Amino acid sequence: RSAVVEQMLARAAADASRPADLAPGFGMTPDGYRLSEAQAQAILELRLQRLTGLEQDKIVADYRELLDRIADYLDILAKPERITAIIIEELKQIREQYGDERRSEIVLNAEDIVLEDLITPEDVVVTFSHSGYIKAQPLADYRAQRRGGRGKQAAATKEDDFVDRLFVVHTHDYMLCFSSRGRVYWLKGYEVPQGNRQSRGKPIVNLLPLEADERINAVLPVKSFDEEHFVFMATTSGYVKKTPLADFSRPMKKGIIALGLGDADYLVGVAITDGTHDVMLFSDAGKAVRFAEEDVRPMGRQARGVIGMRLGDDQFVISMLVAADENQSVLTATEHGFGKRTSIAEYTRHGRGTQGMIAIQTSERNGKLVGATLVDDKDEIMLISTAGVLIRTKVDQIREMGRSTQGVSLISLDTGTRLAGVQRIFEAEDVAVAGNGDGSGDGDGSGHGTNGEDGESNAGTGNGGNGNGGNGTHRGNGQDAGGDDVDGKAWSGLDKD
Repeated sequence: RSAVVEQMLARAAADASRPADLAPGFGMTPDGYRLSEAQAQAILELRLQRLTGLEQDKIVADYRELLDRIADYLDILAKPERITAIIIEELKQIREQYGDERRSEIVLNAEDIVLEDLITPEDVVVTFSHSGYIKAQPLADYRAQRRGGRGKQAAATKEDDFVDRLFVVHTHDYMLCFSSRGRVYWLKGYEVPQGNRQSRGKPIVNLLPLEADERINAVLPVKSFDEEHFVFMATTSGYVKKTPLADFSRPMKKGIIALGLGDADYLVGVAITDGTHDVMLFSDAGKAVRFAEEDVRPMGRQARGVIGMRLGDDQFVISMLVAADENQSVLTATEHGFGKRTSIAEYTRHGRGTQGMIAIQTSERNGKLVGATLVDDKDEIMLISTAGVLIRTKVDQIREMGRSTQGVSLISLDTGTRLAGVQRIFEAEDVAVAGNGDGSGDGDGSGHGTNGEDGESNAGTGNGGNGNGGNGTHRGNGQDAGGDDVDGKAWSGLDKD
């Protein structure tokens, strides 16, 4: 027996290791180990498998193996040549297991990797709500159904909110975000927060460095900043401007000036056009002017523009539309809840800079014009009152009438409540229309009056990738839209500081 075993047996025989209740004469003795009656009875009560586990030969064999391994490890540590031999053997095993061809490439000049290189290139559906919430969803979520299906919910909104714009954009493409202060900001498609059909998204003000009194009025997806397209803009004071789309090709984090604005002047409408269509401006006095885009020469970003519509005292432009389809109708709505549909063909060209023609009678019954938008028979619209009430109406239930008529009742309003605006509703089915464009379509620029709660106006969606135009006005968070008298001036479809 080894010295270690002798030491272990000697310690076991000592009185200090004896159980306290073991009677003298039992335990380790010079003749061997003597079991007490209690110990023998405990062994008899053990199960057979436990007795098998106490097999002495196995215990002795395991113990001897452990001692041999310890002796071998001590020998390895004491002999450097054994250590070297073991390392060589392990390296040979690694070579045999992983000795295939190199999969990576060693280059002298490593390329810089930017975040965009790690983004999966794909098309996403971006929804923008009336209250300014934005999110993106994979386009595949909308491709599972064919024509005639019931569609899918595009976004979850609160009771006082709805989807204002919906379009398809590539994750590596830009979106131009135009603010009420005449500035433009850039967002990449992958920068829009991803969400599911049940989520609302995130406020766009959290994604852009906006000032306190600044709101986003239009979001336009852009596939390429080419020389053939223009950004057409209109302001509340009747000025219009056409700037080459290529002038917006250099994004800056803090945004850039899209057009120069005078005092108390705000951006009311934006659309990307090809320079061949007609533009229509609507004033709160119930008049409209239609002129060709060619009547406005291209200008730089800093320019204020030229007069598109002459206005009387205390009158303002409340909507800008791009007439790209003569089969559509113009839906107009007044602050007292009346409105109508009129064929766009009845709005003839009058030339830029004129007072225009009557779009709807602004009689005492009707009040001022607060919104105008392009619609088709299959569309639906949302009417918003200054009390925050939203009414959803089908367009085909509204009669088509001539320009000089007063219209019919669109919404019943309580005393002291006015209609703040009207907006076409965009559903998930519209993805097929927005997604089929090649990025060169023209937006209809359709829009509405102002949200009386937060002073934000929003825009409609165009027919192609570059076709999401918009309009509406924000004048701070003072009086709500609807013609309330502020500082001796009547404001309709606007919020004034």
